[in-house]
Amino acid sequence: MSRSRRWLVGGLAVAALSGLCVAPIASATPPSPGVSAAAASNPDTGIAARAAAMVQEMSVAERASTVVMGHVAGTDPAALRSYMASGLGGFILMGANIPGTEAELQSLTSALTVDPELPPLVAVDQEGGLVSRLSDDDHAASTSLKGLPVADTSAAFAARGALVARAGITVNFGTIADVTSDPGTFIYGRALGTDPKSAADRVAAATSAQEQFVASTLKHFPGHGAAPGDSHHAIPTTSMGLAEWRDTEAVPFAAGIDAGASLLMYGHLAYTAVDPLPASLSPKWHEIARDDLGFEGVAVTDDLGMLLSSGDPAYADPVANGVAAVAAGNDLVLMIAGSDAQTAGKMAAGIAAAVESGSLPAARLDEAATRVVTLRLQLSAATARWAVCADCEPAS
Repeated sequence: MSRSRRWLVGGLAVAALSGLCVAPIASATPPSPGVSAAAASNPDTGIAARAAAMVQEMSVAERASTVVMGHVAGTDPAALRSYMASGLGGFILMGANIPGTEAELQSLTSALTVDPELPPLVAVDQEGGLVSRLSDDDHAASTSLKGLPVADTSAAFAARGALVARAGITVNFGTIADVTSDPGTFIYGRALGTDPKSAADRVAAATSAQEQFVASTLKHFPGHGAAPGDSHHAIPTTSMGLAEWRDTEAVPFAAGIDAGASLLMYGHLAYTAVDPLPASLSPKWHEIARDDLGFEGVAVTDDLGMLLSSGDPAYADPVANGVAAVAAGNDLVLMIAGSDAQTAGKMAAGIAAAVESGSLPAARLDEAATRVVTLRLQLSAATARWAVCADCEPAS
């Protein structure tokens, strides 16, 4: 089932929960030159072909920009639109970007789109509960869902996905696929389960529910539960081997991937028996996700600013971290902590320079840019319009 169809069905199913009006809108887009009629007749294949054609028409600098998700503070739509004019592939909303009303937020997210033919990815961390950017989210979250029936997770994340979508946000970095039974660990309160099976069931439910409305994200691959410590301030490590990982930490991620998660976020976690590098910079972990778990979507880093905060001198250069992340297999690089209005542009320039010098294969950048542009086109092709209305008839 194509994304556009799932969005429409999902909207109808959850309209009563979320107070939304949902109406189909035309989404047919003429195929780009060079896209075959056969590809154009299949929405998913046609979008992928159109994305590949668009990337081939981009300069190296434009391709580099589209694999960078930027961030600056502020709620001035005009200022944020000016920031996005450089062609960045996405923007992440943090607390300092959330205005006082939903209407203001909708105006802000709308302003982020400079080119209507290729809207950026607009992301947020909306897990609910302990990690919430949107104040209107009073739906059940991980602290209670881990002890409730799986159906409660589906209902909560369907409503959460609708809330995110109606704000004009297209990507939710909101599904914790980490698993731990230790209440003393950093990630316990945010995890959806205390064992691999219970976590997997709820991760799959959260993913299926959100994908009706937004592109959902699994995090923090390959799993924070086995690597104690807070990756915001250090690089947590574990000696867990690959065989044990497959039977434990991998299970919720595999379930989320099978449920259709659009993005997979790589954590700054080192499984030293697999690769001494943090997973976010590890070609080995990207290979495992693609080849062993069958992930085909967009690989995104956790905030690369966290590597700076670790204090490890090996990761003191944010631009070098961005280049290394793309080289490892990430399709989208993200930096928040320690960034300013120039950081994303510098990272994009560094990635382009690495391609020009030959230190980053051009084919790797092309692959990353094509995955990101494909997702951007898929999201912009949705055939449901979300609007808040006080007198909508509940969906039957």
